Amino acid sequence: MSGPIVQVSGVSKSFARDGFEIVALDNVNLDIQRGEFLALMGPSGSGKSTLLNLLAGIDRSTKGVVNVLGTDLARLKESELAVWRNSHVGYIFQTFNLIPVLTAFENVELPLLLTKLSKAKRRENVQTALELVGLSDRMNHQPRQLSGGQEQRVAIARAIVADPDLLLADEPTGNLDARSGEEILNILATLNRELKKTIVMVTHDPHAAAYATHERHLEKGLLLEGALSAAD
Repeated sequence: MSGPIVQVSGVSKSFARDGFEIVALDNVNLDIQRGEFLALMGPSGSGKSTLLNLLAGIDRSTKGVVNVLGTDLARLKESELAVWRNSHVGYIFQTFNLIPVLTAFENVELPLLLTKLSKAKRRENVQTALELVGLSDRMNHQPRQLSGGQEQRVAIARAIVADPDLLLADEPTGNLDARSGEEILNILATLNRELKKTIVMVTHDPHAAAYATHERHLEKGLLLEGALSAAD
């Protein structure tokens, strides 16, 4: 059996603000296995998004080691991190982050423009990703022509189009109504169950967390002991 896809060891993260040190994460240790769907729970300000950004290589820890897919992210330069992230990580934001003047197809294609894939292969990958999220018939629509739920589905397609090893979702249902949120959670659960995608989802919503296979809780930068599984 292979080891964890993510190993966070003794990680702390502090920010300086108005002359004070703000501790966002305090000596966090976390292993995530390949194929796991982890819900990272906790109240606002508990450090959930900070931890997600460390896993994505968007931010760097103050102390400790963040090892993802066998790579110690602290050893990579910023330019190397960008290449690594584009190859291995898909990120789903709460606010969609779509480019308004581009179509759904063009938004999803963006990560592939940084690869050496041919135009035909890029088109194939984009069409597959949009099909997976049920938007094959909306690929030529711009974000303003889509509902919030459809925009988030485009964002998921963009996150998975390069077939990443790790999918990170920061409150992916936070800006959606209940029905649209349910659709997004079902898509994530399907990606995990059928395509074996490793997913880390930040949420404060127990209903959303119930779709995951495991739960961990952060409180004031501390990762609480014990992991809950969906079977518990």
